[in-house]
Amino acid sequence: MFPKPKPVLLPNTYAFESEPMVKPTGFREYDARWLFQKEINLMGVQALGMGLGALIAELGVSQEIVTGHDFRGYSASIKYALISGLMAAGCKVRDIGLAVTPMAYFAQFDLDVPCVAMVTASHNDNGWTGVKMGANRPLTFGPDEMTRLKEIVLNAEFKNKAGGAYQFHENYPARYIADLTNRPKLKRKLKVVAACGNGTAGAFAPQVLEAIGCEVIPLDTELDHTFPKYNPNPEDMEMLHAIRDAVLHHKADVGLGFDGDGDRCGVVDNTGEEIFADKVGVMLARDMSAIHKDAQFIVDVKSTGLFITDPVLQKQGAKTAYWKTGHSYMKRRTNETGALAGFEKSGHFFFNKPYGRGYDDGLVSAIAICDMLDRAPGKSMADLKDALPKTWSSPTMSPHCADETKYGVIDKVVKHFEGLQAKGAKIGGQSIRDLVTVNGVRVTVEDGSWGLVRASSNKPELVVVVESPVSEQRMHDMFEMVNSVLRTHPEVGEYNQTI
Repeated sequence: MFPKPKPVLLPNTYAFESEPMVKPTGFREYDARWLFQKEINLMGVQALGMGLGALIAELGVSQEIVTGHDFRGYSASIKYALISGLMAAGCKVRDIGLAVTPMAYFAQFDLDVPCVAMVTASHNDNGWTGVKMGANRPLTFGPDEMTRLKEIVLNAEFKNKAGGAYQFHENYPARYIADLTNRPKLKRKLKVVAACGNGTAGAFAPQVLEAIGCEVIPLDTELDHTFPKYNPNPEDMEMLHAIRDAVLHHKADVGLGFDGDGDRCGVVDNTGEEIFADKVGVMLARDMSAIHKDAQFIVDVKSTGLFITDPVLQKQGAKTAYWKTGHSYMKRRTNETGALAGFEKSGHFFFNKPYGRGYDDGLVSAIAICDMLDRAPGKSMADLKDALPKTWSSPTMSPHCADETKYGVIDKVVKHFEGLQAKGAKIGGQSIRDLVTVNGVRVTVEDGSWGLVRASSNKPELVVVVESPVSEQRMHDMFEMVNSVLRTHPEVGEYNQTI
């Protein structure tokens, strides 16, 4: 018997060392995230491993699983606690050691293993941990699997049995790097800043980019799990500004920034201006749809309206559909529709053949960007960006909102805008042209300006994005409109950043 996990235990007590602690809110929509020692302890992680092993068996999938961990001071210990639970459930564990998340996804294909459990807190601050899981490559769990996993773990519905095994794959990163770099070298000599924020990608990104023919300027590529400069998150302005400074200093062609677990890539052009990932997606869609006739793309609801209105994409016959934000949702939709690629504003890009295997990999994205520049020898990154129709876009802005209340707030916000649309009410003097409610609410008005509000899937936050094809002032107007609605809900706190 293994005890039922408790939602709260006090550290430095007998109970904390003798019972599992798992806070229920750590089971998110498509992965799991907890504050280590405050919301989950090592016995709780062990319970998670037993529950995951039981769920895999319940799904009728062979109990073989790849594990890896990101570079944080506590990630290895969490992974070994997870492995002990997986083995107790009868799983055969294939451990690739320190890895970026896409290396674990690659290992599912390379080692012919159906399941994955990657210990990572992604771009979350130090103190957080989590697990990205899947049992049907290249997909990761969605709400159905996560809900069932939560039930199994919290109710201790374990089905432990003999037969578990462990195998460590020595020097595994070499296989991943070889897979990425076994290709023709770039014809164009590109000078590239590779920024890793002292996170896991620093061990791999520079050598991959060098191997495809880039001259690499490494920026904070030394592994340091204290993250002394800034959190490795290419959506945060602090990291983007550091990349900008390095690009300008070294006169680089492009700056590429990788998040803590290496499945996202942020971009700064040769003038030092950051290009938000959705605009990078439009640039890549232009490049790819010029080669592949009638290309289909999936983009998340936070992304620019240019995917629909861009005249070049229209001329090339490209078709784009908006879908739910979240790497698992986007990965699944891109896979189901057979789209050439999926682009998420956060920087998760999903390339199907011939570009990738359908999972998100920041280095595959980086290579695609270098290839795009290689196919445009007379143009800079800024030239390609400036060729897009002008829009004014905000970064992703996140006001605090507790996990327990955020979905209720969003339900009320959606109903508010649905009510306005039903009455024919105007927002700032303009009628509502379109409401997309597949994930929160995206409100578009007559002039094409839009604002999005949704609940974050992995942090106690809401997510706000606004854009206008008209002017910077209209972008600010949309933000004020959205924010005025949010301020009617006292549960909504301060923003991490605003325009």
